[in-house]
Amino acid sequence: MLYAILCYDSEDVVGAWTKEEDEAAIAKLEVVQTKLAAQGRLGPVARLLPTTAATTVRKGKEPLVIDGPFAETKEQLLGFYVVDCASLEEAIETAKDLARASSSAGSFELRPLAVFKPGEVAA
Repeated sequence: MLYAILCYDSEDVVGAWTKEEDEAAIAKLEVVQTKLAAQGRLGPVARLLPTTAATTVRKGKEPLVIDGPFAETKEQLLGFYVVDCASLEEAIETAKDLARASSSAGSFELRPLAVFKPGEVAA
């Protein structure tokens, strides 16, 4: 099963890192990514641009478009991994590896994925 591992952290803290601090953080995370890739378990990985580049579409009868993320949280979604895991337990262990490699506070949220492709019916 594919799991999305969502990376939450303080955008202010991460955004204040020097180039060297950012590169060191990425290098530690790449160790885990390399292991997952070698196992054939790593899907897309993305680092999101700052929330200042975000747009929110609020649900409703008439969807409302708002500049900015407007999440009700002190941490922002900074990026995500898509990893193939045999079980939730394996996904948790993978997230723990990423957490140990991470250079700051925050959290990783695990969510099972359902993949939708236009024109295809899931079995």
